Amino acid sequence: MHKSSLGILAASLLGTAMFFAAPMGASAQPAANAAVQVKADEIGGVVTGTKGPEAGVWVIAETRDLPTKYVKIVVTDDQGRYLIPGLPKANYDVFVRGYGLIDSPRTKTALGKTVNLKSVAAPTEAAAAQYYPAIYWYSMVKVPAANLFPGTGATGNGMPVSLKDQGMWLRYMKTDSCNSCHQIGDKATRELEPQLGHFETSQAAWERRLQSGQASALMMNGIGNFDTSRALANLADWTDRVKKGELPFAKPSRPTGMERNVIVTEWDWSTPQTYLHDEISTDRRNPTVNAHGLIYGSPEESSDFIPWLDPVDNKSGLIKSEWRDPKTPTTKTSPQYAESPYWGSEAVWDSHTVIHNPWMDDKGRLWLTARIRPANEEPAFCKAGSNNPSARAFPLSRSGRQLEVYDPQTKKATPIDLCFGTHHLQLDKNGVMWFSSGNSNDEVVGWFDTKKWDATHDESASQGWAPFVVDTNANGKLDDGYAGLKDPVDPKKDKHVQVGFYGASPSPADGTVWGSYLGFPGGVARFDPKTKLTEFYEVPYKDPKNPHSGFSPRGMDIDSNGVVWAALASGHMASFDRRLCKGPLNGPVAATGKACPEGWKLYTIPGPQFRGIQVTDGSAEAPYYDWVDQFDTLGLGKNVPIATGNESDALFALVDAKWVTMRVPYPMGYFAKGMDGRIDDASAGWKGKGIFSTYSDRSAAHIEGGKGQTSKVVHFQVRPNPLAD
Repeated sequence: MHKSSLGILAASLLGTAMFFAAPMGASAQPAANAAVQVKADEIGGVVTGTKGPEAGVWVIAETRDLPTKYVKIVVTDDQGRYLIPGLPKANYDVFVRGYGLIDSPRTKTALGKTVNLKSVAAPTEAAAAQYYPAIYWYSMVKVPAANLFPGTGATGNGMPVSLKDQGMWLRYMKTDSCNSCHQIGDKATRELEPQLGHFETSQAAWERRLQSGQASALMMNGIGNFDTSRALANLADWTDRVKKGELPFAKPSRPTGMERNVIVTEWDWSTPQTYLHDEISTDRRNPTVNAHGLIYGSPEESSDFIPWLDPVDNKSGLIKSEWRDPKTPTTKTSPQYAESPYWGSEAVWDSHTVIHNPWMDDKGRLWLTARIRPANEEPAFCKAGSNNPSARAFPLSRSGRQLEVYDPQTKKATPIDLCFGTHHLQLDKNGVMWFSSGNSNDEVVGWFDTKKWDATHDESASQGWAPFVVDTNANGKLDDGYAGLKDPVDPKKDKHVQVGFYGASPSPADGTVWGSYLGFPGGVARFDPKTKLTEFYEVPYKDPKNPHSGFSPRGMDIDSNGVVWAALASGHMASFDRRLCKGPLNGPVAATGKACPEGWKLYTIPGPQFRGIQVTDGSAEAPYYDWVDQFDTLGLGKNVPIATGNESDALFALVDAKWVTMRVPYPMGYFAKGMDGRIDDASAGWKGKGIFSTYSDRSAAHIEGGKGQTSKVVHFQVRPNPLAD
């Protein structure tokens, strides 16, 4: 067992992160050699090591005296000074963690104390490496050489013929397979659990590992997306080399500059058997809604109970979601190919509603994409013969997940039936909810008018959907008789295309709705609610006119100017600005996705890359999602895009084309699938705002500390300097 492991906020990984000294108002930096002034609700002091003050290390305060476990983390300044402000009344364990160190002994203290701490240098490189983020270990995995592609099958190079490029392998190695659900490279995954049993080879052990528990079908399908035997062999080789003592070829750097100003607060919530997909704290259109109020989560396949956190009183609890049809299936019966190393044969997940994402409206109500019935039990108003205008134009017969709304005032959850599938959701300025389906093969985009539903409670009248149709004939309108999905492009007809939204974000600039679509190279699509026409734009891959080569978006968001930001499996953050387009955006070229390559810009995310990669300059990072801080709720500026650093125990903020890394060092394993920002008190400066995220992948037992850990709520704030209170 290793000691607690790794660090928060900021390190520029492998020296690739660039830092920026953002203006933070009139606050001055603390005077050199000034003593740390500690108030009644604070803990402060100086951290020193064998060579003097320890700069850029984390000081962690943890307590179990409150209704839920509470942790607050800060970074030392260049003189080793630290100040942890705004702590609730309790007794705390305080300790030091940092790169090049092992954890210091825990010091017990009450509030209002000066606590000087001694760091402990790592006795070996191996001991130091236990605190590195997962990306440093995962990048050690060997990836097939570019010259093995394209695959020619069993009689050729053995690579599946479907894998035509090294980039396609990386897509599955990262965002669209393993890393979409949990972090790879943490201690739980770079070592093979003894509970799996004895195997002749590590490759066989890896195959058995993927057959474990209620996620076994998903994991086996994931590894089946690419050359299974070669992927298992590469993973086995990796864990064998780690077991023999091989260490990461790159090392993380300590936080510097702005990154030392980040404060991270954590609360435990929910249960050890569940996991959280996402959270919501406010209405993103007005982040002052629900000030100081409860945070809500989405438990997806793990539970029907929605967790809540009160960040003021430090309490947490659960709300039961509802479904309409008693025949609604449960994940408890999901096939388990083999026992879990953590839970044995126990089916710990039990969810009917499979709540994926939450959203909040201006009334403080919670909207959730939730399953309320079996997928094939579509209501009559969805089908052919219905009077619903959307059904008359494009009838539907199946949807896997629908909608639910929870009103905190009445404490009532109400299921709402929808004809189309739901995954992520967002409200536009008119109160219309827009949805992604999560599936690039989906044929329609769907919406729900919350104001109409409030007035009528008529499910059919409040919803609509439309197929993704491109204006191929360039007449500016949606025509009857458009070419179908399997039909060739006809310059005289519009064309139906499959660009099902994975993310979905209404543009504040013009009311259009944008989404990312999965695939290789994948891209972003734009739906115009007025014309019902779609545009889609592929990510530039191996484009000689673009200095970067990217592929395969997953999450996305949009800024207040209508610029789309997408996290790519290639290890980039990408922006697409339609205002930069020079050529026509309709006509036959529009049906190819090749229009407007000039609209794209790609930014390499911090972190090492796998060795031997020839198809991209991205990192080994695999962001699940990104979010744009339209209202400066964090303090880094308006319209700052922030990506989840799912391999890096971090969030990455892109400020003026430079990265600020916000690391969560304790416990190691931070894995967020989303975030939102809230302003609790606009007059309180940095103290009155910040962004919230969840901390949980599909296995809470992978978090540092192992079985018994729960998912967490994480709050990020940026103060003017490392000693500001």
